[in-house]
Amino acid sequence: MARSATPAFPPARLISSTQELEAALAPFHNESFVTVDTEFMREQTYWPELCLVQIGAVHDVVLIDALAEGIDLTPLKNLFADTAVLKVFHAARQDLEIFLHLFDALPTPLFDTQVAAMVAGFGDQVGYDSLVGSLTGHMIDKSHRFTDWSVRPLSPAQLTYAAGDVTWLRLVYERLVKKLEQEKRLDWVAAEMAELEDPATFRPDPEKQWERLRARTNNRRMLAVLRAIAALREREAQRVNVPRQRLVKDESLLEIAATTPATTEALTRVRGVSRGLAEGRTGQALLQAIKQAQALPDSELPRSPRSKSKDTPRPSASLVALLKVLLTSCCEKHDVAPRLVASADDLDALALDPSQPHAVLAGWRRKVFGETAQALCEGKIALCVKSGRVVAIPQNTDVSSV
Repeated sequence: MARSATPAFPPARLISSTQELEAALAPFHNESFVTVDTEFMREQTYWPELCLVQIGAVHDVVLIDALAEGIDLTPLKNLFADTAVLKVFHAARQDLEIFLHLFDALPTPLFDTQVAAMVAGFGDQVGYDSLVGSLTGHMIDKSHRFTDWSVRPLSPAQLTYAAGDVTWLRLVYERLVKKLEQEKRLDWVAAEMAELEDPATFRPDPEKQWERLRARTNNRRMLAVLRAIAALREREAQRVNVPRQRLVKDESLLEIAATTPATTEALTRVRGVSRGLAEGRTGQALLQAIKQAQALPDSELPRSPRSKSKDTPRPSASLVALLKVLLTSCCEKHDVAPRLVASADDLDALALDPSQPHAVLAGWRRKVFGETAQALCEGKIALCVKSGRVVAIPQNTDVSSV
């Protein structure tokens, strides 16, 4: 796409007091949609430290200094709760996690242009700068992408960069919506927003954190200890607001689960566990969690995800491979990102039993892929190549007639 002339965007205003914020956001309640972005830091903390919030409207852009002394973000919370105003983000997950932690509620309703772009054929998880370039021909300035947004004062260049994230987003949103309306796919995007509007999406269960550690053991007692101490680490990391790995590294958790130290002195001998941590509140809580896990009855011990998978029937690898080919073929035909249509787990489940209810057999996914995939699993169609592309045909069909 040829580079288009830069639109006349409204000047951005830096807001650093509650009174300014309340006055600035009042007119935003009259907008049909606003664009939203954030700048934050999280290298040193468990919870992202919100530094700046950018909000764009038709005739105004405000940059809210979330670190300004005494500022109350309630007017922003009220705007996010206004169901008459659509909140537009790009790659919203981290932003939404921040706002859920701050306000105990998610912005509603919302629209994620990254998800919409996947529906509109721009590929898997397309970046904001790439999407702006594709839809407007404008190249985004990336110079402040890795700046320290917690340092004050913010420079004019930083503020200009931050404002650009919500000004160009308005054009991206409008052009995506126009494209999706023409292709009658807006309802596809609406179906995908349900996950982002569910607070559970952004609240990891501490009791399931042990599964991501991928312990190479089937010892259920050890896994019970790992489950207990991984859950404890998650809650402690949240409480003291430090990254979980900075509190106790994954490798140290695995060693603790394997050696089950019963005393403070034994805990200090675990690599990566300092004496200060072992003697403090976290260390004593770890010892208590180990003791409680060791006392669990056998019926309450977890099983390794790997052992579960061994006990679970496995689908035919060749059928799954065919489904992957079919998925790519169908997504090429409909110009939609494969990742949005079906996951590897979806394909495995479908291959095991195509007669059961599956996500790919409902809604728009059924039309794009599910119905054809079910027919392939049931032997009703075959795959062949015609004019350099994979196509599905009814069994015993002459390829030349397709």
